[in-house]
Amino acid sequence: MLLAQILAVLIFVVMFGLIIIELFERQWITLVCGALTLLLVFGLGLHSWTAVKETLNVGNIFTLDFWYAAGKAHESSSGINWATIIFIAGMMIMVEGMARVGFFRWLCMRLAKAVHYKVLPIFLTFMIMSAVLAMFIDSITVILFLATVTIELSQLLKFNPLPMILSEIFCANLGGSATMCGDPPNIIIGTSFGYSFMDFLTNTGAIAGISLVFVVIYFFLVYRKDLKSSEAVDVSAFPTPESAITDKKGFIISSVIFGCAVILLVTHATTGLTVATIGLFIAIVTLITAPKHIPEIMKKVDYKTILFFIGLFVVVGGLEQTGLLEIVAGFIGKISGGNVYLMIAIIIWVSAIASAFVDNIPFAATMIPVVQSLSVTMGVPLTTMTWSLSMGTDIGGSATPIGASANVVGTSVAGKAGYPVGWGKYCISAVPATIIVMVISTVFIFIRYL
Repeated sequence: MLLAQILAVLIFVVMFGLIIIELFERQWITLVCGALTLLLVFGLGLHSWTAVKETLNVGNIFTLDFWYAAGKAHESSSGINWATIIFIAGMMIMVEGMARVGFFRWLCMRLAKAVHYKVLPIFLTFMIMSAVLAMFIDSITVILFLATVTIELSQLLKFNPLPMILSEIFCANLGGSATMCGDPPNIIIGTSFGYSFMDFLTNTGAIAGISLVFVVIYFFLVYRKDLKSSEAVDVSAFPTPESAITDKKGFIISSVIFGCAVILLVTHATTGLTVATIGLFIAIVTLITAPKHIPEIMKKVDYKTILFFIGLFVVVGGLEQTGLLEIVAGFIGKISGGNVYLMIAIIIWVSAIASAFVDNIPFAATMIPVVQSLSVTMGVPLTTMTWSLSMGTDIGGSATPIGASANVVGTSVAGKAGYPVGWGKYCISAVPATIIVMVISTVFIFIRYL
């Protein structure tokens, strides 16, 4: 067992280090480390075929509970979380279908026109829209289209788009924390413990809603002087929102599919349909309704992220099978001395600080068995632990340019348009906003759950 533990730790540390330095594409890093976990940790260290089967977890896909689980509670399972993989893949296909018909650009232009192309109202509206869209759609997609349209509007309205883009990035990460499907760590947490869309919305969603008010005020006060149009412009020459639609029939169909996805997610605790079922259904409907565009849609799906998840789950499964995560849970319990308030604060703030510098997805996947073990040994409700982990990992990543995928995408789009973003420029506004949300989260959790 000791050899297996040493090998598991070495593989995990090497994986994290390689992800941070970005020497290779991250999906190859996790897949290779996952293969080494299967061969060295389970084969050489544990000599356990059972550990391999539990980690690959393929058999779970062929059970009824995986697709339909009305009224049944779930427990965190070791290894690859196939429900997360299938759901994310399904939503990616839906989003690519929406992007193809111009849905996101149409929405941005429609809102800009609704506020008469005035810069400060656009600034406030886009922040709120970023948060709301990220509740249902991957924040990377939200920022990709928002940042692009923001730059286009800045050229027409003659203002600096960087403050608006940085604010949109933060609000996308905040909005993603509000729901189960808004951010990958939440998807992993929800599918691991059987939480519903409404479970997240009424808990992390409440925290995100309160925080959004303070965040919008904060960014308005910080950037209001920077977002003034440098000269008068003639808005009559602007492109109409309708010009963004590339396929009117496809636009209507995509809008209906998106509405169905939202309804299915909101009601899945009642219907018993799991997120894997919803993701697969939405993907199939998207492809069936656009048969001529199937190759185009499938080509744009982010397969690298899906492969990244698969390898990651195997490596974390190695830590779990060797008992290392129980040791980590015991260490946290010992440091807190049995003080529940201190334990929750450690989970929130350590998660936030770690997620500011390393990818929050592997961190969340690693911490799930830890909080489960802590809940059992310390007698603290699991939900209290998981909401703390969710807010820490989701929001902590907002503090730095590399803390979350949306940050990297948003700053990259700005840089290509001639507005480079360094660490200093990014952190000077994002770090205070992150601290504001983390303080609100900590106080909220203390008051509501403890």
